[in-house]
Amino acid sequence: MTDPIEVNRKYWDELAELHVRSEFYDVPGFKAGKCTLKELDLEAVGDVAGKRLLHLQCHFGMDTLSWARRGADVTGADFSERAIAQARKLAVECGIEATFVCCDLDDLPDHLSGEFDVIFTSEGVIPWLPDLKRWGEVIAHFLAPGGVFTVRNAHPLTAVFDDQADVPVVVGPYFDDGKARRWENFGASYAVGEGVERPFHYEWMHTLADVLNALADAGLRIERVEEFPYVYFQGHPFLTQRDDGYWHWAENPNAIPLMFAVRATK
Repeated sequence: MTDPIEVNRKYWDELAELHVRSEFYDVPGFKAGKCTLKELDLEAVGDVAGKRLLHLQCHFGMDTLSWARRGADVTGADFSERAIAQARKLAVECGIEATFVCCDLDDLPDHLSGEFDVIFTSEGVIPWLPDLKRWGEVIAHFLAPGGVFTVRNAHPLTAVFDDQADVPVVVGPYFDDGKARRWENFGASYAVGEGVERPFHYEWMHTLADVLNALADAGLRIERVEEFPYVYFQGHPFLTQRDDGYWHWAENPNAIPLMFAVRATK
């Protein structure tokens, strides 16, 4: 199998089965009422009570369902059949009304109708997208006039650093060449330390400018861009965890951006 999208789909099918049982996701805690949404996202999106919310690249739906608990009429979309199956199962088990759609993001307008007041993307989504132009178009297609779109992701600069080094060492390009980059899994994912059988996956490099221009070119208004010297996972050995759960470079805590967030409106 050489198609990067299909390789990644199989990878995320496998991760859906592993992640739903992982301590990282803590599904029992979620069923007991735990909210999985980060404070940064709650502030960016605001009150969702009574609003139509679309969650893109929703994995197995914990953030989607957390928004539903806050009063939103939610729809989640993902390209992994196993992830969507787990999301639907979790919604039933929690007694939460939600719609989940399985298809490639580029094809979502062929599988879903209507407009949404909020389009939300969880952390860690950008590198899985081969075509940001189409991504922006899909967002603009579904976002209602006056609607809000938010994205928060690891800063693309972090992708240039060696993920095995104890200090930041540049090993890759920052600028997008359009090619899929192969990453070895080493039996693990960000949520589980072992058990991943798929040997590798693919990611695409997109600069922060690529993200902003994709949204602007699709007709959205960029309202706010933020960069942070911390991130939501330990992507590199030189990062250590803070008391608030985020990871930062303790020796030089304000030296490099590790995460960004964007809010845009239509």
